[in-house]
Amino acid sequence: MSHSYIEEIDPGTGALPPRAFFTSDAASLSLNGTWDFRLDEGDWGTITVPGHWQLQGHGSPAYTNVRYPFPVEPPFVPSENPTGDHRLTFDLPADWPDEPAVLRFDGIDSCGRIWLNDVELGITRGSRLPTEFEVGHLLRPSGNVLVVRVHQWSSGSYLEDQDMWWMSGIFRAVSLLSRPRGGVADYQIHASYDHVTGLGTLEVAGAMVTVPELEVHDLLPGRSFSLPVEPWSAENPRLYDGVVHTDVERVPVRIGFRTVAIEDGVLTINGARVVFRGVNRHEHHPEFGRAVPREFALADVLLMKQHNVNAVRTSHYPPDPYFLELCDEYGLWVIDECDLETHGFEKLDWAGNPSDDPRWAESYVDRMRRMVERDKNHPSIVLWSLGNESHTGRNLSAMAEWTRDRDPSRPVHYEGDFDCEYVDVYSRMYASHEEVDQIGQDKTHGMPFVLCEFAHAMGNGPGGMLEYRELFERYPTVQGGFIWEWIDHGLERDGHFAYGGDFGEPLHDGNFVIDGLVFPDRTPSPGLLEFAKVFEPVRITGTGQHIRIASLYDHGSLDHLRFDWVYEADGIEVASGALDVPAVAAGQHADVPLPELTAATGEGWLTVRASLAEATSWADAGHVVAWGQISLARANTVTPISGVELVGLGDVLWLGPGEFDPATGLLTRLGEYPVEGPRLDLWRAPTDNDRGSDQPEERAWREAGLHRLQHRVIEVDVRETALVVRTRVAPPSWAFGMLADYHWTADGNRLRLHLDVTPDGDWPCALPRLGLRMALPAALDTVEWFGAGPGEAYADSRQTARIGRFSSTVDALQTPYVFPQENGNRANARWLRIGDLRIEGEPVFDFTARRWTSEDLDAARHTDDLKPRDHVYLNLDLAQHGLGTASCGPGVLPQHRLHAQKASFAVTFAPPA
Repeated sequence: MSHSYIEEIDPGTGALPPRAFFTSDAASLSLNGTWDFRLDEGDWGTITVPGHWQLQGHGSPAYTNVRYPFPVEPPFVPSENPTGDHRLTFDLPADWPDEPAVLRFDGIDSCGRIWLNDVELGITRGSRLPTEFEVGHLLRPSGNVLVVRVHQWSSGSYLEDQDMWWMSGIFRAVSLLSRPRGGVADYQIHASYDHVTGLGTLEVAGAMVTVPELEVHDLLPGRSFSLPVEPWSAENPRLYDGVVHTDVERVPVRIGFRTVAIEDGVLTINGARVVFRGVNRHEHHPEFGRAVPREFALADVLLMKQHNVNAVRTSHYPPDPYFLELCDEYGLWVIDECDLETHGFEKLDWAGNPSDDPRWAESYVDRMRRMVERDKNHPSIVLWSLGNESHTGRNLSAMAEWTRDRDPSRPVHYEGDFDCEYVDVYSRMYASHEEVDQIGQDKTHGMPFVLCEFAHAMGNGPGGMLEYRELFERYPTVQGGFIWEWIDHGLERDGHFAYGGDFGEPLHDGNFVIDGLVFPDRTPSPGLLEFAKVFEPVRITGTGQHIRIASLYDHGSLDHLRFDWVYEADGIEVASGALDVPAVAAGQHADVPLPELTAATGEGWLTVRASLAEATSWADAGHVVAWGQISLARANTVTPISGVELVGLGDVLWLGPGEFDPATGLLTRLGEYPVEGPRLDLWRAPTDNDRGSDQPEERAWREAGLHRLQHRVIEVDVRETALVVRTRVAPPSWAFGMLADYHWTADGNRLRLHLDVTPDGDWPCALPRLGLRMALPAALDTVEWFGAGPGEAYADSRQTARIGRFSSTVDALQTPYVFPQENGNRANARWLRIGDLRIEGEPVFDFTARRWTSEDLDAARHTDDLKPRDHVYLNLDLAQHGLGTASCGPGVLPQHRLHAQKASFAVTFAPPA
């Protein structure tokens, strides 16, 4: 059966052999800009290249994670195949040389057919890979007409099912490059480092190389030269500027000396074991999609460096080449991943999967070849990855074999090879802490172990990063991993960020594309701040009379850091100074005496910060890299209320500053403020992680009816100096519940509530939260507290919260997760002042304050669904259930689960007199 070129299985036609990406002093012309465009032979208009047509008014994006949005019958695609014609007329510069030239496309999604001046050049496949065509003989001084017909679907779509928006077009740069006769056709730099001798060895293939700083001049191809150098690492990305050249062309290069090896099952770089504190990075921008402007690629790298990220897996395709230049310059270990994923075949038990079909072999190897040849000269790339979630088969094995033969200097990665038949590292995604522990003990496969994806950063979370870090430190062969993922792929639309289904897609995976450590506009989420703290490269702890400063760097010392301390009593600074820390080598520690402090009343905390002594390329001097807190003085106890006020009787009950409803026992007024509550609250708006997994917490909570609890008043007991309200709180249609006894006492202008809760019956599930909820006047919109902060914190994601005194507004307490959910919890508050109402804990409580209810938050699907009400809703919690990462990974660890059990809780309210 014949079929069109769109459905051919070959890698494309007409292209030149792949080569390294480089710029040179040869003439070049960018063809980016405004092109003529029409979709499906409609009317001609214009479009911006690079760009996606779906984001410029033509059709709509669609999101699926695994499922192909078309019938699976490879290599065939639907006849209804959106097709965009792109046309550009351009002139050559007056001084354009009469030399060979190539037309370069850095990315066309998914298949392009190209003509220049009415001559067909060929067909492209491999959307996120470069293609070059020889065009020198076709060029004219003016009026050149370049036409590119791009099809949304092609046979290549079966290899590009990469958990992202389906969007089409010429989305990376288009360039015309003069290729002078006798110029640099291609080159490969070999720059290894011997950590024993300190010598770097330089060799280049394809042309001569000159490195003035090393006094290397005109080193001939195939000749090697060894000399003392500073090695390149993610911690100290030392680059030597050089030139690869012939008599007619000069190519500027940046050379980093480093050696990747595997020794006794441990991955080493420059002789030292490395731990990947990494992220998976899709290319995304909320307005431009995968056509990411350079300044945003730079923003990604700067944010990563500032938050202690040291590694990137380029999921699930090679990035724009500029991103790899940034990784070389700023220092990030990179797993460069091929443009390959066939995940949708999993739904068919992998029947028909191209990975083991010999007809697809050349397409598989071609994709690997184009990546490796393009990116081979980057020191930041330390592993090659064959792709993602494509099961296994002979074509993947062929890719690995070709790669090892072409570049033996880097190990090969691929998570899908569970038996490790053709890879050099054992890789898994979302393995539980327990399983990682076992892999570390067993040294499974005798290889380095890497979690290529872990700690799914969807919505509020991820929880459990600390416990993963402990495993990375416990076992030498367990060498870190890559958080899924870097950025939420939200698209700007109608005042919010859109996700799957928002464009009317009949088949979609909802907000599963919103799973990053930064929001779509690149604002860091609480998850990124937690990552920065958990994986900080310096650990600062107290050991009796000393402060322990431990280095977790793989290579560098702490010489670039300065250490300062602040001593606070009850959150107020009483002393500060610099800490003199001796030299500490990578992996070592020093114990430094505590500073001499004069006694101060109140709860005392010493905070020690490690910050950059001088500005770097990625942060200013003073940027905090790591910090630790040491408790030096215990808290003062709250003055107890023994119950000296008399309970007043009448149309209302009153006790001190509180007025109560005599029928329900509910507090209705507190001083001058009308209030509703407080009463027992067990519900939270489920997080993405609550909603995830095969047995989601949310389902159990809703089946148990925890989102619609009913309160029955058993007794309102008026005593002489106390008010006792006994209630039973339970869901409809079930027999289990919670007995909640409120014991109110007063003293002058203070009103104390002691709450006792006792489970009644057999509880079928964990609790979302355990605490109190009340409604306050909307005017109480400022917040100050002494406790953990400044940001949100939960049971298994609270390392970044420090003890101090913080202030905020109610609005600023909210975390605007793209898909609204539980957020904004502040932990371990000793006291809270909301407006001029003070609340004290015995000893501490958690709190959230927001202008909408948990039910409003639960019902919302986008941030602009949340409309402020005329109250502030305040939760005062004894505890909340942990977060986990069950949206794609393990759930909440046992120690962070909140069970129904007997508990007591007390707070004191002090309204203004």
